[in-house]
Amino acid sequence: MDHIDAVIGDRPMSVVVGRDGERWYGHLGWVGRPPASNEKLLLSMALYDHYASWKRIRTEAKAPSRPRHGVIRGNLWIVGHGDPEIDRPQIGRLAKEIDAAGVHLIRGSVVGGTGPFARDWWAKGWRDYFPADYIPLPTALTYRENTSKGVHIRDPERRAAKRLTGQLERRGVAVRGDPAMGRIPRGLRRIAALPSEPLRTIIRHMDVWSRNFWAEVLGKRLGFDEFGRGTIAAGARAIDRFTDARGQDFRVYDSSGLSYANRATAKGILELLWVAGGSPWGKTLRASLATGGQGTLKDRLVGVPIRAKTGTLHDASALSGWVRLETGRWVEFSILSNGFSEWTAKTLEDRIVRIVRTQASDPTP
Repeated sequence: MDHIDAVIGDRPMSVVVGRDGERWYGHLGWVGRPPASNEKLLLSMALYDHYASWKRIRTEAKAPSRPRHGVIRGNLWIVGHGDPEIDRPQIGRLAKEIDAAGVHLIRGSVVGGTGPFARDWWAKGWRDYFPADYIPLPTALTYRENTSKGVHIRDPERRAAKRLTGQLERRGVAVRGDPAMGRIPRGLRRIAALPSEPLRTIIRHMDVWSRNFWAEVLGKRLGFDEFGRGTIAAGARAIDRFTDARGQDFRVYDSSGLSYANRATAKGILELLWVAGGSPWGKTLRASLATGGQGTLKDRLVGVPIRAKTGTLHDASALSGWVRLETGRWVEFSILSNGFSEWTAKTLEDRIVRIVRTQASDPTP
């Protein structure tokens, strides 16, 4: 404890350490600070609490009616439901499923559906350059992370439709119209479906590399299922509902943690990690996080048995999760700081984790 105090000094830094409901160390744990991408840790908890870890998110091909004699009399629609991983291979597999359904002619176009999520691209506390530099447009139907040659695009649905048109034609399925995007009509019937990877795999990809786009897409999916609105604000509201129900009075405006207006406490995050530890999905959550030398910890804590989520904004930093003691038992911790450089903060975070790893003695049997 003295060594951690010495590392912190007089810096604006919150540090808490404990295990199974017992706090071992606390310093300014009650102070609200921007959680940065520790927001994705909260999102992951809310997702695991709402869905089974093996859930798969479907991307569907639909039409106004079932094909007759292999002919679709109208448009073929691609309907997404929030899978952030749609890329060329997935579109190719969807084309294979459509072909296997016996379709050989589409008299209309392949159309990428622009619903059911809203096309909002902003949250309170975001900087004006974030949509251009840090977060592509979060949509229900995604394609190649909604980016082309490093530029965030506004028409991923049309691009997915163009790709599917080409893949269908390669398989001998004729498409009369040009690829397009548009509002999804009612009454469509499923022709084929493409399941995503299990949710636990998607969440791991998001957390290990701290992918903002994936977080906002998954947040919109959670908001849509809980409140009937696929918006960034609804996703934040779903996270807030989860934390409020567990006694944490956080301020949440997005799912990625880009918002400088978000506020969480290290004490609250520690207590939520304890909640996770007592939940059926607790071990799955821990396995979703980066270990030393991996992902956003690529150059940090190499060789240290840690599972943690990083967070970085300008002059704000966070690191929360689990570190395994030399006794072999996992202990939870949360470190939040703001008001000084993130490089310095990360150096101090790593020192504190190493102190806990090597010097803490488990006071419980």
